[in-house]
Amino acid sequence: MTDTFRPLPRRTLLGAATALAAAPFAPARAAWTPPQPIRLFIGYPPGGAVDILFRVVAEGMQRVRAVATVPEVRSGAYGFIAAQAAARAAPDGTTLASAIMGMMSVAPAIPGIPIPLDLDRELTPVVNLAGTPMALVVRPDAPFNDIDGLIAYARQKNGTATFASSGNGSINQLGALLFANAVGVTLNHISYRGGAPALLDVSAGRVDMMVANVAEVAGSIRGGQLKGLGVTAAEPTPLMPELAPLAGRFPTLEINNWFGLVGPAGLSAEIVAGLVDIFQATLRDPQTTRTLMERGLIPIGEAGPAFAERILRDRARWRQVVETNNIRGD
Repeated sequence: MTDTFRPLPRRTLLGAATALAAAPFAPARAAWTPPQPIRLFIGYPPGGAVDILFRVVAEGMQRVRAVATVPEVRSGAYGFIAAQAAARAAPDGTTLASAIMGMMSVAPAIPGIPIPLDLDRELTPVVNLAGTPMALVVRPDAPFNDIDGLIAYARQKNGTATFASSGNGSINQLGALLFANAVGVTLNHISYRGGAPALLDVSAGRVDMMVANVAEVAGSIRGGQLKGLGVTAAEPTPLMPELAPLAGRFPTLEINNWFGLVGPAGLSAEIVAGLVDIFQATLRDPQTTRTLMERGLIPIGEAGPAFAERILRDRARWRQVVETNNIRGD
C-alpha cells in the first residue's frame, strides 16, 4: 500500500552517527546495570560484518563501562536461531541477540520464508548499533566502468545480464532489484547459498554484478578482483569515498543495511534504558568509533522505541519491493 510506504530518510549514515550524541532516550546515567555478563547470541558466521560488529562493541563495553559480555555464535536460519535463544531467556537484560535488517524487516515481507517465532511479540528491540551502505560491484572484466555503462549493457542484454545474491529473498537480491526497477532494466537472478560463493563467481567473471555490504567488498575492489560502481547512499561512504553515491541520482537506492540487538519480550523500560545507555556510551567511545568505521560500519545508536519504528518502516518498504517483483522465499 502506498500510504504505508515511506522511504528511508534522506540523511547519511554519518548524520545518524551525529544524531547519536543527542539521542533523547538514554538517561545521562541509567540506574540499572547488568548483574552478570551479557550473553550476545550472534546469528551469523564468524568473520562477517555482524560478527565483527558485536565483537568490537563487546570490547568497547568492557573498556568504557566495565560491562562483560560473552559473544556466542548461533548461526543459521536467517539469524532466527539466535533470536529464538534470546526469546526463551529470562527478561532480565543479560541475554541479547543480533537483529539485522534482513532478519527483522526483509524476511517477514517475503512469502514462503519460515519464521519460527513472532518477531513483534517475542522480542524487544533494544538498540540499532551500526549500519553500512551497500556497494554495487561488477565482474573485473566488465566492458564498462560506471553506472551508465552498466545500464546500457543491461539494456543491450535484454534481460540476460546476471546478478548474484546470497539467496532468494536476501537483501542482495532486493538491492539489485531495487536498482533494476530504478533504472528500468531487467536482470537475471543467480542465487547462491551465501555471500562468499556469490562474490567469488562475480570475481571470476561468471556473473555480471552484485549488491553487497561495502565492508565485505572493499578489499576486493581495491585489489582489482571486483569493479565498484557506486554505493547505496546519498553521499560518499568514509570507507570508500571514491565510489559514486547512487542515491544522489536515484533516491530509492538509499539502503542502510543496519545491525541491532534485541532481547526477550517483557524487558522493562528500566532495563532497556540501562542497556541503551551502555551501548550508546560505547558507540561514542573514540576507539570503538574508529575501529568500526575502519571496517565500514558507522555507529547509529538508535534507542528502543525508535529502533522498533525503523523495523516496521523498513518492513513496509521491502514488502513493496517484494510485491512489485513477485518474490517468494526458497
